[in-house]
Amino acid sequence: ACAIGLIAVGVGAQLVLKETIVQGATPGSLLPVVIIAVGAFLFLVAFVGCCGTCKENYCLMVTFAIFLSLIMLVEVAAAIAGYVFRDKVMSEFNKDFRQQMQNYPKSNHTVSIVDRMQEDFQCCGAANYTDWESIPLMPKGRVPDSCCVNVTQDCGISFSVKEIHHEGCVEKIGGWLRSNVLVVAAAALGIAFVEVLGIVFACCLVKSIRSGYEVM
Repeated sequence: ACAIGLIAVGVGAQLVLKETIVQGATPGSLLPVVIIAVGAFLFLVAFVGCCGTCKENYCLMVTFAIFLSLIMLVEVAAAIAGYVFRDKVMSEFNKDFRQQMQNYPKSNHTVSIVDRMQEDFQCCGAANYTDWESIPLMPKGRVPDSCCVNVTQDCGISFSVKEIHHEGCVEKIGGWLRSNVLVVAAAALGIAFVEVLGIVFACCLVKSIRSGYEVM
């Protein structure tokens, strides 16, 4: 159950980062990959533990306890990394979002991504709507239609300030990303606590099996 939970948390975190165009091999983007890998490995370790318990096999249970301890340490390290790099997520997103703004007039794919984020989070530009004035190839005095409070065709042309969102996307989406990284870290710690119980019970069973061997 913990393994499936970890994989679900990792996949969820990866989808969140993908939807918000955080790119590159950075600590923030690698964290979900680590969690998914740990979850998959934990599933195999759990299978070994089940076999060891059913057969009361000493070697399998010792192997289970050792690997489960290693996995727990990795999860704790991942949780700590998530907490430490929570602010770096904001700076990564700021850099990536501004890069996507530069590509906005050149790529239809970028247009759909940026427009979706600006509409969903009701924001405009990186710091605010004036950021769009410095984008090459963007007509002066125009913002994407997705900046409008009520999105309609060409509503970003000759707009009035009260008709568009004022808050920048970096602060709004970046804060949301940072809070989600903390949720992922908390989930990893919670699962690690359950694994501590598994290690304790495994050690008790190992001790019981060993005592049985000595009696025989």
